[in-house]
Amino acid sequence: MDSNDFAAIKPEEQNMSRLSHADHLERLHTEGGHVNDRSQPALPVYHRTFASPSPLGLISFATDIFLISVFGLHARSISAPNVMVGCLVFYGGVGQFIAGIMEFITGNTFGATVFSSYGAFNLSYAMIYLPGTGILSAYTDAATGAVDSSFNQALALYLWAWFIVTVVFTIAAMRSSWVLFIDLFFLDICLLLLASGFMANINALLTAGYSFGLAVSFLSYWAGCAGLWGGGVTPIKLPTFEMRSAV
Repeated sequence: MDSNDFAAIKPEEQNMSRLSHADHLERLHTEGGHVNDRSQPALPVYHRTFASPSPLGLISFATDIFLISVFGLHARSISAPNVMVGCLVFYGGVGQFIAGIMEFITGNTFGATVFSSYGAFNLSYAMIYLPGTGILSAYTDAATGAVDSSFNQALALYLWAWFIVTVVFTIAAMRSSWVLFIDLFFLDICLLLLASGFMANINALLTAGYSFGLAVSFLSYWAGCAGLWGGGVTPIKLPTFEMRSAV
């Protein structure tokens, strides 16, 4: 075989070498992109991937909106909402903040922004009723213990701010799913009614607002359970009605 024959075969051998090298490197990584370490063959090899944080964010949000709504409607004649503070701080606040951080890691800008924001909402709302913060006591007459009327106006401004934020999120959800979009749209109405009710001191608006909160809670549970129960985890598959083809 002369030098020309060798030169003609050499590129083919190089291509085969590259392919075999690429296959070898692919076998060295798991489906999650991690090094497939088999240095301890007695232990099982796990294909590590990131779990979806959306069910945690949605279900924790649904639970806290449910609590805020039922206490706002004075269910079972309960007027003091302080018992919900712990759930708002740990489940709604910390839980949603963790979900938001995980959405950052997975590259979901919408989920990262929404969950982190509503985690901050739950924490800030809980702070109003936490005695150590002094927020509610600042509007309370020390002599009589009565809450000043300016508290409702301050709470109304607080809710107006979150109404604006939620409208921004609703627009961002126009290509997600109908369940999520309607969920945020109902939350817009809920915050609008509550802010107007506290500002105008109209109990009927407050009742309507908290009632919409229950609808928001139901839709959030629906979206959260669709993510938690799907993917073959259970035989239950809840539809979320994708909007991509419709909008």
